[in-house]
Amino acid sequence: MSTVATNIPFSPEELLTLPDADAYELVGGELVKRKMGAKSSFIAGEIHSLLRDFCRSQRLGWVFPEGTSFRCFPDDPNKVRRADVSFIRFGRLAREQLPEGHLRTAPDLAVEVVSPHDLAYDVDSKVEDYLQAGVRLVWVVNPMTRTVRVHRPDGPGATLRADDELTGGEVLPGFRCPIRELFVLPQPAE
Repeated sequence: MSTVATNIPFSPEELLTLPDADAYELVGGELVKRKMGAKSSFIAGEIHSLLRDFCRSQRLGWVFPEGTSFRCFPDDPNKVRRADVSFIRFGRLAREQLPEGHLRTAPDLAVEVVSPHDLAYDVDSKVEDYLQAGVRLVWVVNPMTRTVRVHRPDGPGATLRADDELTGGEVLPGFRCPIRELFVLPQPAE
């Protein structure tokens, strides 16, 4: 992520008017460009599909793809973050209606897929922002190391590797996926 130099601070409403708004977050009034690589974006899409299909079959809630913006941070009401995948259980959105603009409800799950240009402290900062906002579960998926770091607000994180299984815990009861399956890329027919 990189900060875009501007002379005046941006507001969350102004962010919505940008033609390429999905490419930016808003932190401290400054635009922060998201740098999603093709592989990371593909993996985020696969995770979105897995979660969407599971949540539909179980009728658990809303699964959002990358680009969905959240404005739910108590330390900075103008901060806007975009998880690569997110989930909000049914019963948490007013009348189960999606708002125009930014979501003001913190997701129950936020997924960040690390891209080659992401800096560790930027990813850690996002995880901390999510946990402080009340997110109950954060997965940081790293395609390079083929690992998933699992974060919860009530304890230490865990690092899962290829032979481990990712679960949704109390946030997504019954969801299970072998870590190695998150990193399978399609192959052409022979």
